Amino acid sequence: MQIRTFQLSDYRSVSELLKLALSEECCEETMSALSRQLSWDSELVLVALKDDELAGIMIGTIDQSKGYVYRIAVHPDRRRQGVGRALVTAMNARFRQRNVLKVFVAVDKHNELLLPFYQSVSEQSLDLVTPQRPLSIVAG
Repeated sequence: MQIRTFQLSDYRSVSELLKLALSEECCEETMSALSRQLSWDSELVLVALKDDELAGIMIGTIDQSKGYVYRIAVHPDRRRQGVGRALVTAMNARFRQRNVLKVFVAVDKHNELLLPFYQSVSEQSLDLVTPQRPLSIVAG
């Protein structure tokens, strides 16, 4: 499996993956946040490739000097194969490179079902938090 930074050529497959893996409302919010994050700092948008096909995406952001995992989406056919865990590991490395040592999962109504996953990777220094205000990539 390869984890790398999002590239413009990924846009169509990422859009299709988000439509497949997320609810319609969540997908719309995520596409807007993705656009903002790409314009601010594309290095915190990671994609996972397996067999040269998009297997997952993770959107991270830095907001008020804290690292946040905003959204993760894994292709249904690639779930439970370590894609999510690999994305979390790679995102944590990106945050460490930027001296962001405290990383949170921005819990919202769309990722509550993922709490068991995030708790299973809690050894990777992820804390769950419901932000008191929307993250900048969401609020615009």
